[in-house]
Amino acid sequence: MENFSRYERQWILKEIGFEGQKKLQVSSVVVVGLGALGSVSSQILARAGVGKLTLIDRDFLEINNLQRQVLYEEADVRDHLPKAIAAARKLGKINSEIVIEAHTSDVNAETIEELLEGSDLIVDGTDNFETRFLLNDYALKKNIPWIYGGAVKTEGMAYVILPGEGACLRCLYPQAPPPGQFQTCDQVGVLASAAHMIASFQAAEAIKILTGNQRQVSRKLWKMDLWNTRFEGLGVLSLAEDRCDGCRNKNFPYLTREAGMRTVTLCGRNAVQIYQSHTAEINFKELAARLAGRAEVEYNDYVLNILPESYRITVFLDGRAIVKGTEDAGKAKSLYAKYVGS
Repeated sequence: MENFSRYERQWILKEIGFEGQKKLQVSSVVVVGLGALGSVSSQILARAGVGKLTLIDRDFLEINNLQRQVLYEEADVRDHLPKAIAAARKLGKINSEIVIEAHTSDVNAETIEELLEGSDLIVDGTDNFETRFLLNDYALKKNIPWIYGGAVKTEGMAYVILPGEGACLRCLYPQAPPPGQFQTCDQVGVLASAAHMIASFQAAEAIKILTGNQRQVSRKLWKMDLWNTRFEGLGVLSLAEDRCDGCRNKNFPYLTREAGMRTVTLCGRNAVQIYQSHTAEINFKELAARLAGRAEVEYNDYVLNILPESYRITVFLDGRAIVKGTEDAGKAKSLYAKYVGS
C-alpha cells in the first residue's frame, strides 16, 4: 500500500476510499484565475492530493486582494508578485508531493490549447464571461468537465458543466452579458466568506468527479446569499432540450484565433489589459535601460512596472500588459506603444 498517511482523514471516508485517493493522485486539474475563488479551490485540491495542479492567472497582486484571497501575504504584494507565482510557492510548501505548474498568462483563443492541454478538469476562478465562454467551448470540444463559479457582494453562484450531460454555460446564457450588466466586486464589494463557500463547493464537486463519483455531482445551478442565509438549487436540465450551437453542432466561436494586439477593459478597475503576441520573452533589463530618463521603472523576474505621469503600466514576460489609470483602449494602446513598443 502506498504511503497516503497525510490523506488518511480523507480516504477513510467511504465516499472516497483508498481507490479514490489513488485516482486523485493521477489527476490533472487546471485552475484558471487565482483570486478569491481560485486561491481557495486550489488550496483545497492541493491538500486533497490532486497529482498535478496547473495554476493560471494573468494578474499581479495588490493590497486589496488580501481581504479575500487566502494564499497571499503582504510580502507578496511588496514584491509585486504575479498571483500564479505567489500561489505556486505557497502550495508547494503545503504539499511538496504534487506537481504544480504556474503560468502568468492570459487565457485566450491563442493560448488556451497550450495552457490547458492534458487537463482532466477545469475550475473557474475567472472574473468575466468572455473567458468563461472560452473555457466552456474548450471543455465541450475536449469533452472534459469544468466547474463555473462566481461571487459578488454577499452572494455566489456555481454550476458543474459535464459535456453531453445537460446544459452548458452557453445553454444558460446564450450570449455574454453586455459590459455593465453584471456588478463586479470592484464596484460593490464582496464578502470573503461568500466567495470561499462557492470555492469550497467547486472543490468538492471536482473531488467527486476525480474520484469516480460523478453520479453524485449536483445537476442544479446553485445560488446562495450568505448574509441573508438563503440557498437555492435551480433545475436547469430542461434547458438542454434547446441546446446551444456548441452542444448541438460542435460550433465553438470563442476558440477562433485572433492575431495582433487585443485589449480588454477590466471592469471597475480603471485599467485596460493589452495582449500583444510575442515570439520571445521580453528582456526586462534591456527594456528598463531603454526607458532610463523617460519614466520611473521597477522590475523583478516576473513583471516590470513603468510609472509615467499618472499611469502604471505593468508588463509581463509574454508581452502582455495592464495599463492602470484609464479605461480608454486607445489611450492604453498608445501608452503601450510609446513605452514598450508595438
